[in-house]
Amino acid sequence: MLTIHGVTRSRASRVIWLCHELNLPFRQVPVIQAYRLADPDAPGAALNTRSPDFLRLSPAGTIPVLEDGDLVLSESLACTLHLARRHGQPLGPADAVEDALMLQWGFYAATAIEPQALAIQTSLGQLRPEEAETVLAKAAGELTRPLRVIEDHLARHGQMVGGRFTVVDLNLAEILRYAQGHDGLMAQFPTISAWLAACQARPAFQRMWRERLAEPE
Repeated sequence: MLTIHGVTRSRASRVIWLCHELNLPFRQVPVIQAYRLADPDAPGAALNTRSPDFLRLSPAGTIPVLEDGDLVLSESLACTLHLARRHGQPLGPADAVEDALMLQWGFYAATAIEPQALAIQTSLGQLRPEEAETVLAKAAGELTRPLRVIEDHLARHGQMVGGRFTVVDLNLAEILRYAQGHDGLMAQFPTISAWLAACQARPAFQRMWRERLAEPE
């Protein structure tokens, strides 16, 4: 059985959502981010990304980590792409061309979109209003061009690869969720907004989201 290390309130949500899409059973070990604990190194502290037992599994100290037999993988996009390839259609690549396109869009989302999207989520939830305004303006400005690329692609193709919902849509939807609370930004991209709503309406996403909400904040 697969083992996913990481709480659902983390990038582990991507792997969990995919497992629900594929009806893959898994065991979840709820490793929490160390920064969420007052003293992650204290005796009796919850299992976290600085716990020695976890660091032996993942020296980088990041979640999620996927165990699939003897294979141990970190990096959420690597985990989801591995599972989609292994378990095939319809979420995985149908051929080498789709595989290459899935890699392309995954790297694009991680490098051109995720850092700024995370900055938006942080500014909306954690910063003082006077700080948030500056961060929001900068991040939204930097996202305009890459989101226009995605908007135009979705307008022409409906989905990211192969004209069907795949692991690329799942990964990108989870990355864009970080920026979803910026109404002014998302209003500029109606095709992305409609596509994102459809992704999040899927039963597997809804199941993951209920599990996420059930976890302590």
